[in-house]
Amino acid sequence: MRIAIAQLNQMVGDLPGNAARILDAVDAGRRGGADLVVTPELSLCGYPPEDLLLRPAFLDACASELRRLAARIIGPTVIVGYPELGGTGARHNAVAIIRDGSIIGVYRKQTLPNYTVFDEQRYFISGFEPCVVDVAGVSVGVVICEDIWFPEPARRARDAGADLIVVPNGSPYHTRQQALRREVVCARALETRCAIVYVNRVGGQDELVFDGASFVVDGSGKVAQQVPAWHETLALVEFDGTAPKPVRGDLDTRLEPHVYAALTMGVRDYVEKNHFPGVLIGLSGGIDSALTLAVAVDALGRERVRTLMLPSTFNAAISLEDARTMAGILGVRYDEVPIDDVLQAFRRALAADFKDLPEDATEENIQARIRGTLLMAMSNKHGAIVLTTGNKSEMAVGYATLYGDMAGGFAVLKDIDKTLVYRLARYRNSLGRVIPERIITRAPSAELRANQTDQDSLPPYETLDAILEAYVEENLSPAEIIARGHAPADVAQVVRLIKVAEYKRRQAAVGIRITPRGFGKDWRYPITSAWADWNGGVG
Repeated sequence: MRIAIAQLNQMVGDLPGNAARILDAVDAGRRGGADLVVTPELSLCGYPPEDLLLRPAFLDACASELRRLAARIIGPTVIVGYPELGGTGARHNAVAIIRDGSIIGVYRKQTLPNYTVFDEQRYFISGFEPCVVDVAGVSVGVVICEDIWFPEPARRARDAGADLIVVPNGSPYHTRQQALRREVVCARALETRCAIVYVNRVGGQDELVFDGASFVVDGSGKVAQQVPAWHETLALVEFDGTAPKPVRGDLDTRLEPHVYAALTMGVRDYVEKNHFPGVLIGLSGGIDSALTLAVAVDALGRERVRTLMLPSTFNAAISLEDARTMAGILGVRYDEVPIDDVLQAFRRALAADFKDLPEDATEENIQARIRGTLLMAMSNKHGAIVLTTGNKSEMAVGYATLYGDMAGGFAVLKDIDKTLVYRLARYRNSLGRVIPERIITRAPSAELRANQTDQDSLPPYETLDAILEAYVEENLSPAEIIARGHAPADVAQVVRLIKVAEYKRRQAAVGIRITPRGFGKDWRYPITSAWADWNGGVG
């Protein structure tokens, strides 16, 4: 038997387009001699469709498209994911098994995830029945995504007669997910003694990125075949009876290549699927905007990227030199619009109200807001979306200006802490130098006042990022973080800043998630709250 893994990049709501991609995969599988073609979870409607699932018209359209699709499938058996509306009004996350123009079986997802970015219990109810279908003399069981993370659904499939199990998935990427998937799927294979074909989607969908990285595990829990990550592809799996024939290939286990691929795919799909003609980036001569520019050019090509330097008297000459140099290396359009005259106009307008008051962060923020206004004006005029350049470390502690450097439509580095920004910059330069070395080595600064550096206001980024990872991603208490060796004053400062910056993050642009807990769907804290984690954490 031969199974085709259809690792597809689909768009939420594009039912005809998604159906066409499925048919293309079926045709390719037929040409390759496939007996079974497996597409990802909810492949017909895209994943995750979120509250589109609450609209009856959307569910009706999915049902109609599924019927049209089924009528056009001749040859191999095909597994297609779709949202099913039952006769009682119950919604299921389901797959249809299609053969020669007819739906011969339906499997309904049994385990509905309701954590981090997942809200499936908001939309679906669980199924309970296993589904096993004969394909070329082999009994094939089906489970969906989260089902494979628990023993019971796979066991039910095996007890119903399955000789091997296929798993359509919509599993988004984060930095630990690839290893976790392998660990879990290998455990299910050992428990059931069944080979497992794990089929994942690929592509960007708002803040989520899907890496694909589909794979096959034999009945002894060993990986027999690995499909490349970050590419839409169709891969054929050969079986000798129920045993997959081993195929060479493995994933690069380094962090930086996967994260960089996630960023480029996230930018490309957000821009293209939302039909923006290009992107606009405010360069500062610093590391964050430099990395954002490199990602944008790799994602879209230099013709669709425009850069703008908006200098004031506080910008060092080397900042302009480095911004010009990098724009020249990449061949993107680069313009300079000094903001000093605009800043003086603001000062004059506010002079009476600010009389006798000392200068503080207010004047610094005015500069950032002038830049945000100019970038958004050019975005409005030309249609290009502004990519914001702030990183996770800054967003966590509020080291960003609302309606200033936070202004924009898509936040490329939203889930990238500052130490990882540097690692990614060096990784990108290892592929070919595009970021001037001085941008990487000089001390980071917002350049909103004379002789300013980030560390004037924050702990060193190595310390800040370690505390953030422990508090945000691992959910540790302040006391537990201190027990790891961090200074109580640093922990107190960071935790307090995370709390008071919540209102800013609620208004931030959507951005790419690459960690197990990003600021977005993963993080749902009240803005108005009397809970003081620092006091509660240490007594």
